[in-house]
Amino acid sequence: MAELGTILGVWAHPDDETYLTAGLMARAADDGDRVVCVTATKGEGGSWDEKRWPSETMGEVRDGELMESLRVLGVKEHHWLGYIDGSCADVPADEATAKVQAIMEEVSPDSVFTFGPDGMTDHADHKAVCAWTTAAFRRSAKPGAKLYYATTTKEWADEFVPRMNKFNVFAPGLPPVSPPDELAIDFALEPGLMDRKLQAIEAHVSQVEYMLRYFGADFFREAHKIELFRLAETR
Repeated sequence: MAELGTILGVWAHPDDETYLTAGLMARAADDGDRVVCVTATKGEGGSWDEKRWPSETMGEVRDGELMESLRVLGVKEHHWLGYIDGSCADVPADEATAKVQAIMEEVSPDSVFTFGPDGMTDHADHKAVCAWTTAAFRRSAKPGAKLYYATTTKEWADEFVPRMNKFNVFAPGLPPVSPPDELAIDFALEPGLMDRKLQAIEAHVSQVEYMLRYFGADFFREAHKIELFRLAETR
C-alpha cells in the first residue's frame, strides 16, 4: 500500500467508489495518506422505489449516503463535478476534463483510480468519466504518477456475474477480466477491513437494500473482498 502514495479516485455515481476501492481508500487513510474522491453526478436517476425515494429528491438522498460511506472509510476530501446522472456522455469533453484536471493539479496524486474504457458495466457515465480522467492524467499528472483501471479476473466473473446479473449489473461481455499476471493491484481485504467496506456499502441504503435482502451479507463479503486494478499508464 505504501507505494500508492496520495490517492485520487474519479467516479460517476455515489457508491462506485465504495464497491471498487473502499478497502484501498480506508487502508490508505488509516496509514495517513491523502485520499481524495471525485464523483461526477449525484445518481439522481437511481431510485428503486419512488414512494420511499422520489426521483426529485434522489440526489439529496444519495449525497447524504455517500458522505456517510466516506466517513466510515475515513475519507475526508470529496468533490462533486456537478453533472446529472445519465448525462455524462453529452457533456463537452473539454469542459469535464478541465474540471478533473483542476482537481488533479491541486491534489498532485501518485495514484489515480477510475473505470476502464469499458466502464466496468458498460454504463455511458462510467465510460465518459474514464475518458475525462485519462485525458486529465495525460495533461497534468506529475512524473511517476500511475493511472489504474478497474478490472476483474475470469474466476471472479465466472463465480459472481451470473448471480449479480439477476439485477442486470453487467452488460453482455462485461465486466472486463485481466489475467493474474496483468494485475497491478490485487488487494485482498482482511476481515476487519471487509467489515468497514460492508458498512460503507450498507450506507448506500437506497441502492443496496434490495440486493442485500436478496443476496445476504455473506454474498457481499465474498464478492467484494478483493479489489483489482490494472495499470493503464505511468507518467
